[in-house]
Amino acid sequence: MNTIDLTPLYRNSVGFDRLASLLDNALTTETKVSAYPPYNIEVLGENNYTISLAVAGFSQDELDIQVEKGVLSVSGNKDKAQEEHNYLHQGIPNQTFERKFNLADYVEVTGADLSNGLLNINLVKEIPETMKPKKISINQVDNALEHRKKEKVINDKSNDQAA
Repeated sequence: MNTIDLTPLYRNSVGFDRLASLLDNALTTETKVSAYPPYNIEVLGENNYTISLAVAGFSQDELDIQVEKGVLSVSGNKDKAQEEHNYLHQGIPNQTFERKFNLADYVEVTGADLSNGLLNINLVKEIPETMKPKKISINQVDNALEHRKKEKVINDKSNDQAA
């Protein structure tokens, strides 16, 4: 795979470090990351999302979910003390995994459910009131009144200069 040099992006931009890091990380780890476990990201509403991971064979005690610095980490650790099996074919992986998701600003994890081999992680995007767009009202000033004020200022200046 060809590598892409993002140095010009770092050099010519200010404040987009996180975006450049995400692009760089996505392009360099694409071949390193396992496809296990498969997952879906579903949009439930304008600000609601669900990440569903297929974690067949994992119990609730073997799964761990953490959020740190805008990164959601989901990991599963299988107990090595389980008895050995003699499989003719093993299509259901029972391997330890870690899957990471970068969360956008103001996206929070609200809960998680494990049902029928699917781990559903609920997310909500809550933008603070101070960051939401505000409508600014425009006051209308009477043009005749404003015109009279300007004339008075001009007359006062001409009277001061004459004196």
